[in-house]
Amino acid sequence: MMLKNKKVSEVMTKNVFTTNPDEDVVFAFEKLMKNKVSALPVLDEDGKMIGIVTASDLGYNLILDNYKLGTKVSSVMVKNVTSVSPEESLYDAICTMEENAPGGSIVNQLPVLENGTLVGIISDGDIIKALK
Repeated sequence: MMLKNKKVSEVMTKNVFTTNPDEDVVFAFEKLMKNKVSALPVLDEDGKMIGIVTASDLGYNLILDNYKLGTKVSSVMVKNVTSVSPEESLYDAICTMEENAPGGSIVNQLPVLENGTLVGIISDGDIIKALK
């Protein structure tokens, strides 16, 4: 089956837009919208991934006015982030997306880490394109 033969590294996005924990949520959301991406891994000053923020989470909370002026990414990011390695198969990535989603949904994007370093991101869209 093709999903087991193709590696994450073959279809992942390598140039990942990121943010830092001190960025204002409004600017992080603006970066998501401007670059048409659905998630921003959060990197500390050493370049280590410490969390992730998504367009749906930030947008939802901004619309409901749930953030105070000056709210930082660090206070709203998801800290326990599921990831995959570049050597894993697409099948494994899909299983990881399904197994780590709340309430029968699916995780839409997974950071790709190699030895703890962010090397890419794979989305459900990347996987769908690979199936064509």
